[in-house]
Order: sequence, then C-alpha cells, then structure tokens
Amino acid sequence: MAEKQKMIKVYLTGELFEVPEGSTIMMALEYAGFQLKQGIGCREGYCGACATVYREKGDYKLKGGLACQTVVSEGMAITQIPSVPAEKPVYDLNDLTPDVGTFTKLFPSVFRCVSCNTCTKACPQDIEVMDYIQAIIRGDLAKAADISFDCIRCGLCAMRCPAEIVQYDNATLARRLYGKYLAKKSPELEKRIEEIKEGKYDKDIKELKEMPHDELSKIYYKREIKIS
Repeated sequence: MAEKQKMIKVYLTGELFEVPEGSTIMMALEYAGFQLKQGIGCREGYCGACATVYREKGDYKLKGGLACQTVVSEGMAITQIPSVPAEKPVYDLNDLTPDVGTFTKLFPSVFRCVSCNTCTKACPQDIEVMDYIQAIIRGDLAKAADISFDCIRCGLCAMRCPAEIVQYDNATLARRLYGKYLAKKSPELEKRIEEIKEGKYDKDIKELKEMPHDELSKIYYKREIKIS
C-alpha cells in the first residue's frame, strides 16, 4: 500500500489551503485549484515571470523567490507578483554611447543607490545586483554586463529597493551597450548571422517549429554543449 502524501497548510493570497509537502509554490497554487494565467512561464527558473513574495511561519522577514523553484513550508504566507511597475525609457542604441553619461540621461535614478545591498538579498538568482549597479555608476559597463548576465528580469530587486531604482533595466542597457560597442567581435558569429539572413537554415527552423513538443525536448536535452 502506497504511503499517504503528507499535507501541510499554507496561505495562498490570504486564503488557507492544504497542499502536498515538498511542492513548489507553483505546484501548490495549481493543486489548490488556481488557474495560472499570469505569473507563469518556463517553469524552470529562466524567464522570471513567477516572482513571488512570502513569509515563513514565525519569521518577520518578507522574502522573495521564483514560484517554480521555491518550496513551500508549513504556515507559509504566499503572494504572487505578476509584474513589477517600472517605466522604461525608449532609446535607439545607435544614438547612444557606452559610457556613464548615457545612464545619467536615461536612468538618473541609478545614482540614488545607497549601497544597502537589499537588491542583492532579494535576487533569486544570487546575482550581486548592488555590485553591477556600482559598476554602472563607475562607468565599468564590461563588469556590469558580466555580473548581470544571468538576470531574468523578475523585478524583485526593484520591488525591494529603497532608492526606487529599476536595476534590471539598467543591467539590460549595460549589456546591450557592451555587446554593441565594447565586446570583442566574433568572425564566427558574423558569418552565422549572414548565413541566417541568406536563408541557409530556413528549412531546419521550419522543421523545428513543426516538431512535436516531446521530440523537440529530446533534441534540446541531447544537444552538444561546447564550453570554451
């Protein structure tokens, strides 16, 4: 006889539910009957769509995490944040220069950073957010681009920031500027881009787009990964 699944009690958007122990927040929401139309994406920690805030029982701290990765605990109080309000300026990279002056113009709020490190503590990817913000302030876009490379734009850093900085938009601009103006050019990449433009891979792309999901997953996870 199969052992009965242990259940725990959690609060989902203020309402008490019993869910299986060991569930992620996303699994708990679906088990409780929530139909997730927002705050859900890749389910594997890559898209940043499932930003969630929660408190654990007996702990006064408000914590943040991704619903697809964070495991529920007894008495946890959970609220999903489908999006974080943030106004992003519109810009054309061709009109910008890769220096701190660009951030002075487009993101002046970045200079309000008080180095409290709250943004880093809020990051579910363990990115040193404050460090890349300080690198931007110093004009070191290469370092900012490198540190922020794994940012998935979930918005939890901006939500917790006392200086009201939108860190992830600053990081995106730093990476774009670095990629366009400062990064070493790759002849192999340039060649591949030209091949794509010429339609060399049109047939292969069409086949992949029409392929059943299960077959596509097998190809993806069996792919050869080259690490230099």
